[in-house]
Amino acid sequence: MEQETEAYVSKAAALMACVLMTLSYVGILYAPTLILRLPPPASLKHYLIRRFICAAISSIISLIFSALILPIRSWETSNVLGVYGIRADHMWQAAVFPLFLTSLMYAGSMVLKSLLLLNSWTTDMNNSGGLSLGCIKIVLWSLRAQMFAVASNILAWRNFVVAPLTEELVFRACMIPLLLCGGFKINTIIFLCPVFFSLAHLNHLMEIYSAQNFSLLKASMIVGLQLGYTVVFGWYASFLFIRTGHLAAPLIAHIFCNYMGLPVLFARNRGLVSVAFVAGMVAFLWLLFPITRSDLYNDRTNNRRCFHGYCSWN
Repeated sequence: MEQETEAYVSKAAALMACVLMTLSYVGILYAPTLILRLPPPASLKHYLIRRFICAAISSIISLIFSALILPIRSWETSNVLGVYGIRADHMWQAAVFPLFLTSLMYAGSMVLKSLLLLNSWTTDMNNSGGLSLGCIKIVLWSLRAQMFAVASNILAWRNFVVAPLTEELVFRACMIPLLLCGGFKINTIIFLCPVFFSLAHLNHLMEIYSAQNFSLLKASMIVGLQLGYTVVFGWYASFLFIRTGHLAAPLIAHIFCNYMGLPVLFARNRGLVSVAFVAGMVAFLWLLFPITRSDLYNDRTNNRRCFHGYCSWN
């Protein structure tokens, strides 16, 4: 992880490209009202759909922009997509292993959710006179209703589809190959790339500032917590992308983290939650490098002029 990749793009050009993509990702969200002078959206749904379209356009622009800068030697579709980690090979490894690794950080959260769910089921069974076919039907119907509620929730589409996909495309798939081809060390990229990722979330400051009755202190504390979380997650997502060379790895981790929220460290009168959290973190650190070995996700791991062959994809 300490190697320095051979430079095919100047470091200044790589950094400037990352800055421009960050500004584009945030700025285009405000283009409909500030540039196109469109009227304010009539509802939250229309507002988010407009933002979905803007984020998609920004992602496409970033993909094209970075492709023009990267020294891609073969313009076959599979090769170009492979530069961005968009691959069909080793898909199950890129999905299952990072998901399992990420879930270890949420061992405490999952134990707490399981305990609450068990208590709820126990209460329902007691009210219905024990376990019966009717009780099972009620539970299944409740799960089905929750799934439909999530699928029809516009905020769920933002948190679990649009935001993870567009953010991983821009801040991992586009930026990391550029920084690698700029000759930056791997460790430097892992810690540098999340800086752009966190800066892209500064646009929430004014929104939260208004929501908090124009309290700058409260808004700054909330945004500061968000930035800290995005930086830490950005380190992890960048690590996954570089180690696996597969965009699916950080994408699935991103979706899972958005679903789970912040990890639960402890819960009142439930010491098992803290034990599970500590055990999960120990297991996470123990498996971090073994479960992200490059050979688990790639057939070719030798004769690459830069990491995962981003600069000389043959």
